[in-house]
Amino acid sequence: MKAVKYTGIHHLALVTQNMDQTIRFWRDLLGLPMVVAMGRPGYRHYFFALSEHDTVAFFEWPQSAPVPEKDHGVPVKGPIAFDHVSFGVADRHALWDLKARLEAAGFWASEVIDHGFILSLYAFDPNGIAIEFSYAVPDVDVRRAPRLVDPNPSAVTLEGPNPRPEAWPSPQPIPEEDRQVYPGEGEKLRDPQSLWQPR
Repeated sequence: MKAVKYTGIHHLALVTQNMDQTIRFWRDLLGLPMVVAMGRPGYRHYFFALSEHDTVAFFEWPQSAPVPEKDHGVPVKGPIAFDHVSFGVADRHALWDLKARLEAAGFWASEVIDHGFILSLYAFDPNGIAIEFSYAVPDVDVRRAPRLVDPNPSAVTLEGPNPRPEAWPSPQPIPEEDRQVYPGEGEKLRDPQSLWQPR
């Protein structure tokens, strides 16, 4: 089997209790266009474009509640599946522009922090979701030259930065006749009619 070529994070699916508040933050404050807004009574699933390939999506679950704010990267005890998400920005000055926007709108924003290979700004969205904005430092390209600076790496870490597919059983290809695509919400999106009219 050939290696899978990934294009990015197609979407990160998050949860909100209040979609209107979420739209105001992600679309209007951060400037991400809303590209899909689908739903039915009691259910909404909206997507905001982050880049050519990446989106941030939200389910609106009215019975949910915002999570308590937890400082980015601070360890916790007990069950947890997510700490924070970081969005790349193309210009280092965008970090201070975002800080100004967030603070003007009444949201907390950290100072800009130098992590060696990225400069980062931290904040929280109205749902308590910990978010980071990162600018990649141009002369420290960790994709071309990965760095190991952990003073106590595990044996698995010492195997190196490249994938080792032999660590897993060899997969058998799915036969063509078994490659079924089952219907979901997508049929509505293929209809050329939209409640939004082009501007």
